[in-house]
Amino acid sequence: MDIATLVTFIVYLLGMLAIGIIMYFRTNDLSDYVLGGRSLGPGVAALSAGASDMSGWLLLGLPGAVYASGLSETWIAVGLAIGAYLNWQFVAKRLRVYTEVAEDSLTIPDFLEHRFKDKSHILRVISALVILLFFTFYTSSGMVAGAKLFEASFGLSYQSALWIGAIVVVSYTLLGGFLAVSWTDFIQGSLMFLALIVVPIVALNNMGGWNAAVDAVGQINPQHLNMIEGVGVLAIISSIAWGLGYFGQPHIIVRFMALRSAKDVPMARFIGTTWMIVGLYGAIFTGFVGLAFISTQDVNMLGEFGIRVVNENGLQMLADPEKIFIAFSQILFNPIVAGILLAAILSAIMSTIDSQLLVSSSALAEDFYKAIFRKEASDKELVWVGRVATVAIALIAAIIAMNPESSVLELVSYAWAGFGAAFGPIILLSLFWKGATRNGALAGIIVGAATVVIWGTYLSGGIFDLYEILPGFLFNLVVTVLVSMAGKPSTDMEDEFDETIAKLNE
Repeated sequence: MDIATLVTFIVYLLGMLAIGIIMYFRTNDLSDYVLGGRSLGPGVAALSAGASDMSGWLLLGLPGAVYASGLSETWIAVGLAIGAYLNWQFVAKRLRVYTEVAEDSLTIPDFLEHRFKDKSHILRVISALVILLFFTFYTSSGMVAGAKLFEASFGLSYQSALWIGAIVVVSYTLLGGFLAVSWTDFIQGSLMFLALIVVPIVALNNMGGWNAAVDAVGQINPQHLNMIEGVGVLAIISSIAWGLGYFGQPHIIVRFMALRSAKDVPMARFIGTTWMIVGLYGAIFTGFVGLAFISTQDVNMLGEFGIRVVNENGLQMLADPEKIFIAFSQILFNPIVAGILLAAILSAIMSTIDSQLLVSSSALAEDFYKAIFRKEASDKELVWVGRVATVAIALIAAIIAMNPESSVLELVSYAWAGFGAAFGPIILLSLFWKGATRNGALAGIIVGAATVVIWGTYLSGGIFDLYEILPGFLFNLVVTVLVSMAGKPSTDMEDEFDETIAKLNE
């Protein structure tokens, strides 16, 4: 790697660590560490939500999927764009107001316990267990992406690259908590946005324009030009169903809770939706143009950049399609810009891992340690418990990621389905239906999470070849409604619901 690229990359990493150190001195209590004192403006909230949402999947997973299979993979992007907009439109404002009304709840398990007046703490504990289970896999996916970046860019072994990436992210999350995570995500989201505009434009220009790229891909495989051909109905439904996941992603909806005011939601929605649509298009074009580009390049030249190719049916292809963005950054740009683009990839990875680690450590500190073992624990003690938990969860995720054959997209899809099916219906019903009860929510969470695990493990294939989030979401919804209707919400729950609606109408 060119020394200028390396220096640029290191400067970026030092900048992220500096933010962590600065925010360390602004983190005084658990509210600051977990929710930033509800002080985020619309721009920071929107870009940090988007950056933590998209992860390495946006710069590695999605371009790699389009590179390998063509435009049929874009159905996922359609579902995500719709889901993200609906999440901002219907969940953001209500959740911001309701979490404050519900005893100033700091975490999702905290909110569910207060929303459903659960004095047994079982709803909080089950919710926290689900978060820890699926976030371990989600965090692992980010570490796989980070390892692939360091491996391809610096010539490190996969295992060494994995641990270096983990240490960098854990360091600033450990120090600065939610404020460090949100502000680094804001910077990282901006960098990702610019990278996903610049890279496909430069790549298209190098190919001779859009028509030339389309012609080249058509000659390689005409099916790659068609979103529908070769794609079954179940596959399209499964891809669009990714959008359902947004309503239950703790690391995304926690940004709604952290907004300084519900009045900031419209501006945040506009910024967040624009960011996402542009980013998704950029990722799709990167993968699409990459297929045409790599097939025409001299294999010796690619080898000089450390890019490994294989021959498939007489066609020169990347050995790992998920490295197409990395390949473009090294081939098409001067060393300094290449360093910035590599930093953008790391941004996508870090911005999600840090958010997941924070939510997971918050669940351990607030929802296990304080709720069950030490109700009298001080805020300072809980912050340090959260920091220790951050390191422990990162270690487990890194061990899971040790397999270099791990796919970023596969790990993300499993965790995304888990959260969407376990929490999505519960969040929506808790915000919009006064009749939801504690027993209904508890049954729904268990059924949704169990469906994802069972469906994904034992029922995939054949008539069951459907993304597990869809059956999990639907079963959760039905069970929650039926069990809730068998009981009755308390007067306190109904009064708090009415108070929230009144505040929303002010």
